[in-house]
Amino acid sequence: MQADSTTVAPVATVSAPPASSALCLIEARYSGDAPASDHLELDFNTRSKSRLRARLASGAEVGLFLPRGTILRGGDRLLANDGRVVAVVSAAEDLLEVRCATATELARAAFHLGNRHVAVEVGRDGGGDWLRLQADHVLEDMLVGLGALVSTLRAPFEPEAGAYAPGHQHPGDGSGARIHLMAGQ
Repeated sequence: MQADSTTVAPVATVSAPPASSALCLIEARYSGDAPASDHLELDFNTRSKSRLRARLASGAEVGLFLPRGTILRGGDRLLANDGRVVAVVSAAEDLLEVRCATATELARAAFHLGNRHVAVEVGRDGGGDWLRLQADHVLEDMLVGLGALVSTLRAPFEPEAGAYAPGHQHPGDGSGARIHLMAGQ
């Protein structure tokens, strides 16, 4: 078949790859005075990872590359490699709230959870003292068996750091684990 002057041969087109912004890297906590320009909402398990890929509230993708063992807390601020200050927000998650009729019963519940190395948040409100832990039906059954009143809720989870952990602190503020502060008194 002969091609006439109206026939156009197909032309291969080469297009540039889609424009994508580079992954923003976060390698350090921030202790300065600048306000946060974005925030990162994470549950506790994710805040316990020192290396991860996540999305900020603005939609920007970031890579966290923090020192191993870093646990982020709600209210922490991070410094991105582009100069942006990012606030950490503790996401609501499914929790168990444990209350007991007496301090002895609550201490017993705390002992059994600690014996299983369960992360626990300790607090008090108008209803009295409570323990909170991530939802787990096996632990819930154990606590009910100990006589505790157990309810479920969705809330941010900020468990205790542990006796030998540095605790929640910001560089240069002089804070440390409460157990060490009390030991000298």
